[in-house]
Amino acid sequence: MNAGRDEGVLAACRRVSDGVNRLVLVVCVIMITAMFTISVAGIAHQAFAGSALSWSNSLARLFVPWIAMLSLTVAFKRGEHIAMGMLVTRAPALVLRLAQGFGLVVIALFGFLLFWYGVPYFLDSTQLFMISDSWQISHHWVAAAVPLSGLIMCIHLVDGVALLGDDMAAVIDEAVS
Repeated sequence: MNAGRDEGVLAACRRVSDGVNRLVLVVCVIMITAMFTISVAGIAHQAFAGSALSWSNSLARLFVPWIAMLSLTVAFKRGEHIAMGMLVTRAPALVLRLAQGFGLVVIALFGFLLFWYGVPYFLDSTQLFMISDSWQISHHWVAAAVPLSGLIMCIHLVDGVALLGDDMAAVIDEAVS
């Protein structure tokens, strides 16, 4: 009798995860484009003016932690991770299911810890990055990538549960309702 409601909860969680993933992909593309544009501007200035822009490399580097942390969440959502193919194809189904379940628990713990310790790390970040003589960027910019990535990892766990099959999805649905 709760099957319709259970499917609705899991479907809603998956829609949220999908929407967050699309947003993260757009943000990553924007950041990669910005980093590339800043780098090309520095190279062009060096080529045409004969002197380097003092701020181009420093500014472009500030996008790297964000791109790395956010792309980690996209890779998790898509199930793209390092796996030992030979073991995966030859292991019994029960061993694979247990390994996948253990992996999800570890990822859930990792995402939770990124968020849990990332929030105080973000709040306590008081330093400034010197981009040029007159331009500074708060360390909050880099530090915010840590808890946000942890939160997104936890949101994407709903798709990780899908890897375990219908039996595990039913157990999660039952626990949620």
